[in-house]
Amino acid sequence: MTGSTAVGNAALREAAHLFAGVPPAPAVWCSGLRKRYGQRSAVSDVSLEVGRGEIVGLLGPNGAGKTTVIKMLLGLVHPDAGEVMLLGRPAADPAARARVGYLPELFRYQPWLSAAEVLALHVRLAAADISVGEQRDCLSLVGLAERAGDRVDGFSKGMQQRLGLAVALVARPELVVLDEPTSALDPLGRADVRDIVLAMRSRGVAVLLNSHLIGEVERVCDRVVILDSGGVAASGTLLELLGQRQVRLQLSDISPAAEARLAATGDVERAGDWFTVAVPADDDGTAVPDVVRDLVTMGARVHAVEPARISLEERLLGILRAGSATRSGEEL
Repeated sequence: MTGSTAVGNAALREAAHLFAGVPPAPAVWCSGLRKRYGQRSAVSDVSLEVGRGEIVGLLGPNGAGKTTVIKMLLGLVHPDAGEVMLLGRPAADPAARARVGYLPELFRYQPWLSAAEVLALHVRLAAADISVGEQRDCLSLVGLAERAGDRVDGFSKGMQQRLGLAVALVARPELVVLDEPTSALDPLGRADVRDIVLAMRSRGVAVLLNSHLIGEVERVCDRVVILDSGGVAASGTLLELLGQRQVRLQLSDISPAAEARLAATGDVERAGDWFTVAVPADDDGTAVPDVVRDLVTMGARVHAVEPARISLEERLLGILRAGSATRSGEEL
């Protein structure tokens, strides 16, 4: 080994050591996205990020720009301005898009093909090395194992949506974009999709989820981005958007010791016989039953226990109404 080779190898090892602790690039990063259709602004200055292994929900009313943003992220619509990176590469790079699974809101598959044939076709289109057995497993995951040989034209809308989800997942993506993935599904189907999405996160797969079903978003998402009139109206974790979780208790026969027990749980506000108590952010689900048990042991009478934090739906409506009022005021 020559001296220059040894120095070169040492430099490579040093570089590898330096980059070993650097976190991977976000699954999705975009900044300043804009899109106009004629005189109408569809998207205005949208910036967002989806980390690896993170589930981010995209919420907003019809016409807010959600689907247009998704299409710009995936290179299906060219933005008038802004930048997009997928998995550390420019969105225009086919190598980045090859690791992305996508379930569009509106889709159609060749009606003369079977479910297994549709999946095999998309594996070929993706140039992915996915065995027939793994493709069968993917159909099984979405509940279509028994219908793998059936033609698509005999499928209900819900079954076609399950097939679309299988298509999005079959090539082992590192990022999955789901545009209204449960709109045609019954409650059992929605629960199945929820379990699949959570399983993806556990494997480190990032998910961008656009859905009108606010309850589903609240159940699975780590963060939420709310779009309104083409722009980002709010974004953050559920805790940031909704505030600290609280519980309201209606109590009587409260002793000083019982009041001290409430205060030990979190900040307390009292209005008559109602006590609102802040629940610790790291609560594992035991704080409320434990405090109720202790209050009863101390002689307090517990008449009612109810959650006090607003729902994501209430927060969303508040943001949208505030935005509408602001725009109305600007037009006057």
